[in-house]
Amino acid sequence: MSSTLPFPEPLIKPPLDSAFRPAVLANHAFQKRLSGAGVPLAIALEREDGQVSRFETRVFPDDHPLAVQNYFYVERLLKFLLWQRGAHTVYIGGNLSLAQELARTYGENGSRHFDARFLGEKVYAQPFRLLPCAFEEVPTSRETRRSLGRHLEGCRIGFDLGASDRKVSAVVDGVPVYSEEVIWEPRKHADPAYHYREILTALKTAASKMPRVDAIGGSAAGIYIHNRPRVASLFRSVPEEHSGEIYTLFERLQAEMGVPLEVINDGDVTALAGSMAIGENAVLGIALGSSEAAGYVDPQGAITGWLNELAFAPIDYSPSAPVEEWSGDRGCGASYLSQQCVFRLAPMVGIALPPDVPDAERLAFVQKFLHEGHEGAVRIWQTMGIYLGYALAHYADFYEIKHVLILGRCTSGEGGNLLMEGVRSVWQAEFPHLLEHIQVHLPDEKIRRVGQSVAAASLPELIKEDKP
Repeated sequence: MSSTLPFPEPLIKPPLDSAFRPAVLANHAFQKRLSGAGVPLAIALEREDGQVSRFETRVFPDDHPLAVQNYFYVERLLKFLLWQRGAHTVYIGGNLSLAQELARTYGENGSRHFDARFLGEKVYAQPFRLLPCAFEEVPTSRETRRSLGRHLEGCRIGFDLGASDRKVSAVVDGVPVYSEEVIWEPRKHADPAYHYREILTALKTAASKMPRVDAIGGSAAGIYIHNRPRVASLFRSVPEEHSGEIYTLFERLQAEMGVPLEVINDGDVTALAGSMAIGENAVLGIALGSSEAAGYVDPQGAITGWLNELAFAPIDYSPSAPVEEWSGDRGCGASYLSQQCVFRLAPMVGIALPPDVPDAERLAFVQKFLHEGHEGAVRIWQTMGIYLGYALAHYADFYEIKHVLILGRCTSGEGGNLLMEGVRSVWQAEFPHLLEHIQVHLPDEKIRRVGQSVAAASLPELIKEDKP
């Protein structure tokens, strides 16, 4: 994507990516250049059940010499907001010509048509619309927060469905009494019966370790609305004609098990697990696994209902940034904060990835080099740590955060320490105020005790029987 927006170089440069240009620095520089000359611009994003998120910023007036920079700034901003918060209808008010240009960008022949079709048809099952309007016509925020989780009583099953493995735990009164982790490759299976059978096997295995099952809670990669998978890479091989069987997958599993079942995005469960363990709210959870999964617990301890699909949200504005495989867009989080990043950087340091093995094994192969102190492998994780530092600073402009919890396969062993070192080095050099206001956590023993499985198991509230 071409741009007239200057790209500031980072003070802390990733060892394996000299072209990296952090989005957070570009956005801050844009706002600094306004220097009182800006005019207000409002973006409202409407999603399911009439919920609306409103975001306000400032841009150059049309007659300003630097107005040509507006488009790139707002286009990248809108792209981030769409995948952070979600929308089937977008209102943009305050600059009619800019809004009209963005409407063309997200139109039938526009460069962001993938995002429009994906969010409209697949996520929200209705046409995507971008509506230019006057500033005063932009809707106000109308958010509905859900106080999910933190229910620990009874015999519960918690599950987590990832792209490389599926985990399940039997949890009694908040204490895991059994856990297992099974490698699977759901993205390669087209038969919906495979997915149903694998998940049901996991649930029944956990159920066999308890005297009864009172409730089931789960986390899974993807977008889930009212327990229905709207978009999930786990099921990407399932043909369109069988999508209905995936759409009702968890409803059928609930009917089979006969107890309350709740499934949400794995990033939200990560954030919930962190909030439960730390004992505080305003938690952003980031899982660096097969992709980048994110979730958020707001300052009131609720889940917002935002998409939090930061894997698709841009964090690098470099014209040579890697291309995200689904959308064809550049600089999106999944290419920087997941095993995809490890696989992208490994050849640069002379590590040849083994062919024809599951991705989990490929990651473990590179991590073995890291554990042995291989200089190139160390540079991979140092690079990811610097990416993470700038990405978290970017996220802090869009979330109210007191704690960040970093989880996922990429954080294991020495990798986690290198990621933390990268964040600290970036923040000390560029964002010292964040060191005072945000704590970044790797899962310590306390967080592991609560863990993803317990947090997932705590999602459903038990049905209380009426006493006569």
